[in-house]
Amino acid sequence: MPKVAEKQPVIDEISEAVKDAAAVVMVDFRGLTVEQDTNLRKQLREANVVYKVYKNTMMNFAFKGTQFEKLCDDLKGPNAIAISKDDATAPARILAKFAKDAPALEMRSGVVEGDYYDAAQMAGLASIPSREELLSKLLGSIQSPIANFARVMNQLAEKGGAEAAAADKPAEEAPADAPAEEAPADQPAEAAEASQETAAE
Repeated sequence: MPKVAEKQPVIDEISEAVKDAAAVVMVDFRGLTVEQDTNLRKQLREANVVYKVYKNTMMNFAFKGTQFEKLCDDLKGPNAIAISKDDATAPARILAKFAKDAPALEMRSGVVEGDYYDAAQMAGLASIPSREELLSKLLGSIQSPIANFARVMNQLAEKGGAEAAAADKPAEEAPADAPAEEAPADQPAEAAEASQETAAE
């Protein structure tokens, strides 16, 4: 079988893997221990990131004529590629975090959502939160005013209930009316008779 025909299945595999990928990152993995490599693969797999080691010639053939062709200039030395179909920043985030404890691991470059990034730019990209984290923060910022509003409304409702309860209490009994003053006693009979005599004269 001709050599090209032997390589074609691998080239097709790479082409299919990067097809419609949100991010493809070139990785220099030299210096990693077997344990470190196993842990790295596990973390990437849990984030739905494909991580494989291919020969540079195979990747060169697969990248030609695609949005990942700019990566061909970085195909020097042993390389692995980390591919994400969904989360564009996942490979950079995981690789950068892992490299803090395994400095032998280096990101060479990457193509993220169609744009080429060198090693320094990939490091900056790694600081961008994931989509889930951004959505969580957005949801939290939306819920905060709602929670405050609900708290205020609850306080107002409690205050209104207390005022209503106070209004339902029976009013204090008014003090009894003071006894009316007694009418003056009738004039004595003698005074009345004197008046009659005066009138007769």
